[in-house]
Amino acid sequence: MHNDEFDWEEKPELNITPLVDIMLVLLAILMVSTPTLTYQEDITLPKGSKSKKAAQDSMLEIRVSADRKIYIRDNVYEFKNFADSFVLFSKNFDKDINVFIRADKNLKYEDVIYILKTAKEAGFLKVSLITSS
Repeated sequence: MHNDEFDWEEKPELNITPLVDIMLVLLAILMVSTPTLTYQEDITLPKGSKSKKAAQDSMLEIRVSADRKIYIRDNVYEFKNFADSFVLFSKNFDKDINVFIRADKNLKYEDVIYILKTAKEAGFLKVSLITSS
């Protein structure tokens, strides 16, 4: 009994198009997400007092809080009296050291520029703003 309607010799074809589509989507996701992965290593540095002291003497950090209080090392200054106080404070410093200004992001632009200008007018040559990454 041979039926002519069905051709049993025909082999089924494997359709790999959906598989290729899925692999390309996974590859695209991998390529997009890989640069955003960050690996954080916890590194415990050895204790050392000399290098920390040397680093502290070679730089000066001015921190400005959101309520316009200015902190330099152990001193706290009011914003309106800062210019005169900073000139007196900075007399004993080498003017070639790095001065970093770390200001709260909610402060007005003019306030931060005022601090920057005061540090420049006090004679410091290397004054820069610190931003968060």
